[in-house]
Amino acid sequence: MGLKDKAENKAEELKGRGKETAGAASGNRDLEAEGRSDQAKGKVKNAGEDVKDAAKDVKDGLTP
Repeated sequence: MGLKDKAENKAEELKGRGKETAGAASGNRDLEAEGRSDQAKGKVKNAGEDVKDAAKDVKDGLTP
């Protein structure tokens, strides 16, 4: 819904990418998995924001 929320979610995704890359480069499988988890969390949160936006659009379309 909010641009701030979407930016925070994208930042979480990017942070996760960094962790995954660092984990892969150093052979740290835990860090790599944590990075993938962070990316997934960010993507799920963004999907939730998209649903909120769509619901608001529908509501706005129904309001006279």
